[in-house]
Amino acid sequence: MTLLSRLWRPARPARVDEARWVVVDLETTGLDPARDALVAIGAVAVRIDRVTRQASILPGDSFESIVRPEHLSADRANILLHGIGWQRQREGRPAGTALADFAAYVGASPLLAFHAAFDREVLQRALRSQRAPELANPWADIEFLCAVTFGEIPGGTLDAWLEHFGLHCPRRHEATADALAEAELLLRVWPRLRAECAGWDDVVRLARRRQWLRR
Repeated sequence: MTLLSRLWRPARPARVDEARWVVVDLETTGLDPARDALVAIGAVAVRIDRVTRQASILPGDSFESIVRPEHLSADRANILLHGIGWQRQREGRPAGTALADFAAYVGASPLLAFHAAFDREVLQRALRSQRAPELANPWADIEFLCAVTFGEIPGGTLDAWLEHFGLHCPRRHEATADALAEAELLLRVWPRLRAECAGWDDVVRLARRRQWLRR
């Protein structure tokens, strides 16, 4: 039995936790989700009140881990971007342990990210590389939710949307700081989302509506 199989408790929720959503951000050794390695996971939970449907960020309910990649990144530009140098990469946690802890943290919560397809593929590939079960939690793309509720803006990047709403992330490209900024972005669009969404399934349908329109 491997260390990972002893630690692993796969998060395969029979029912989605409608009251706790998790916003995720990853740092990687590059921009190719099919090739580049995971080096950091950041996440923060958002509480959805079952009665009032108000959304609030739970800063104390967060997750952060530097993940030791199999091959240390030698790309100086990439290191300058996320600030995780060789020494911090060496001191990072083994991928299997970090991923198992992240799965336990997520539990039955649905996942959100800006450009979610990238984060999802990186995570699932990292899990496969550890011979671990992929997360079955549903995902929604915050970019799609912004666009479907407020329309397109020039660029459509995370920085563009943060600027659009007057939000500031003092430590961009640090996984936990970016996850918090994305959660704040979600809260800005939430009043319009709440008007159209009775639950998580409606959020997914709304995001997919924007996805299909872009094709």
